[in-house]
Amino acid sequence: MDIRNIAIIAHVDHGKTTLVNSMLTASHTFRQNEEIQDRMLDSNPIEHERGITILAKTTAIHYQNTKINIVDTPGHADFGGEVERIMHMVDGCLLLVDAYEGTMPQTRFVLKNALENHIKPIVVINKVDRPNADAKKAVDEVLDLFIELGAPDDLLDFPICYVSALNGTSSLSPDPTTQKPGMDPLFDMILKEIPAPKCDPEGPFQWQSALLDYNDFVGRIGIGTVRRGTVRIGEAVTDVRKDGKTSNFKIMKLYTFLGMSRNEVDHVDAGDICGVAGLSDIGVSDTVCDPSHLDPLPPLRVDEPTLQMEFGTNSSPMRGQDGKLVTARVIEQRLFMETQRDVSLRYVRKPNAETWIVSGRGELHLGVLIETMRREGYELEVSKPQVIVKEIDGIKCEPYEDLQLDVPDEFVGDMMTTLGDRGATLGDMASNAGITRLNYVIPSRGLLGFVSNFLTMTKGYGIINHTFKEYRPMYNHEVGERNIGVLVSTDKGLATSYALQKVEEHGTMFIVPGEMCYEGMIVGEHRYPVDIAVNCTMTKPMTNVRSSTREMMIVLKAPRKMSLEACLDYINLDEFVEITPHAIRMRKRILNTSERKKFDAHQKAAAQDMALAAKK
Repeated sequence: MDIRNIAIIAHVDHGKTTLVNSMLTASHTFRQNEEIQDRMLDSNPIEHERGITILAKTTAIHYQNTKINIVDTPGHADFGGEVERIMHMVDGCLLLVDAYEGTMPQTRFVLKNALENHIKPIVVINKVDRPNADAKKAVDEVLDLFIELGAPDDLLDFPICYVSALNGTSSLSPDPTTQKPGMDPLFDMILKEIPAPKCDPEGPFQWQSALLDYNDFVGRIGIGTVRRGTVRIGEAVTDVRKDGKTSNFKIMKLYTFLGMSRNEVDHVDAGDICGVAGLSDIGVSDTVCDPSHLDPLPPLRVDEPTLQMEFGTNSSPMRGQDGKLVTARVIEQRLFMETQRDVSLRYVRKPNAETWIVSGRGELHLGVLIETMRREGYELEVSKPQVIVKEIDGIKCEPYEDLQLDVPDEFVGDMMTTLGDRGATLGDMASNAGITRLNYVIPSRGLLGFVSNFLTMTKGYGIINHTFKEYRPMYNHEVGERNIGVLVSTDKGLATSYALQKVEEHGTMFIVPGEMCYEGMIVGEHRYPVDIAVNCTMTKPMTNVRSSTREMMIVLKAPRKMSLEACLDYINLDEFVEITPHAIRMRKRILNTSERKKFDAHQKAAAQDMALAAKK
């Protein structure tokens, strides 16, 4: 049987997983009585809720006696490292572009990866049925992007297919009225334009791991393409690592993919994508070979983390009242299990502490891990994310990112002022139909806490995209810290309406009457840039004097709802976010009010001494 290996690449939310859904349905991969759900490959509940793909997924279809292996890639910048490695598994790709939005920052990133790896792209213009869609303009933008990225002349005449992935229709014409049910034009284009795998069916076995999966029964599973020969279950092979070290093992399980199934098979031939189990610590970029022909493939690049934060056991007074998994041992086991399938994640335990430094690719990367652990029943506390500083040629450097904003014209002035304070440098700006597009280069520190403020500043009408650019010398200015104070509880107990009526005069509340709070817990935002301690549990004193207003209802303002991401953006370095299965709370690191005041006074005095010393 012929084989084609393709990846689907695009900017976030341009419809990659929805297109895979339509391709699986149109190829009649499912039985007639089989239930088909939306975005089937997004099996994680968080992926479904957020409408994003977090980890790459592999599937396949059969069309005209050809097996088409399809790898659905993540679109968000935090998971871009997987896209780079997937390029080494495939021979072609579908570059998906929204007919309304056109090319976006991540479109440029994924296309650049494809061209660097000599992967032939087919351009797929999606959402052609969307109101105000302009398929021809989107094609022009793609052509400009090809030219800008220095694509060879033979790729500038790229094949184009127009689809509505949501409706399962396709056509070779940009006119939306020509759309017909099914994906046959796209399938035919794949068979015609995408080359067969470059492999040697008769040579000694060679295979390289590009992705990782994990199974409780067999442990780590490496996923990659067989480059030479045939592999069989029980066969003795040798694993060659990036550093040249070797390990001998036997193939325990072999998996191939079709539709939603991962099927166990007894052998896999050259050119096919498969999963290999049998080596407990197989890693990304390892080459598995015939023991008599050790021929490692060039190593694959694994993106290094750019952001880190502290994970610790919950130390609040409410520890253990909500979650079942609260000890250091179970949290460390969970972190270890996550690193078995996520190669961009790292963790190191702090000496003599129940705290770990967890490093990842960005706020979303770490936020998804925290949310997953919360739903699994874990309790933990986490610190504010911080960028990872590297020393390059003796100079301290920090990560910088390309930032693209689409905002209504009326908010441009405020946006430029805010980003200027965060160390951003404006590249260019262009206005069209009341919307201005701003392109910046900004230190990653400057983005911490900015996303939630951005949505508020633009009243929900703004669109933000950012992609890692490079490490540069550190921006010599304090950015990313909250410059407003908070209301901190002084007592433990249930919040009362009587107390909150007085406390809300100082700012905005995060809690409601009847909610449990404790000393050191952040219960609201102060209107001035200083923290104040407040009592939220005070009750109305009992007297024997009947009041004429005793029956009056206390009316409180609606509290501000804080999501996990909003809390991580909001806190400062002297604060934690406490996470339990049913609650997310912000708190001070030092819970005792008097001890915290002494510590803050000491810190302030030390800062003043340093400032005086610097002036002298």
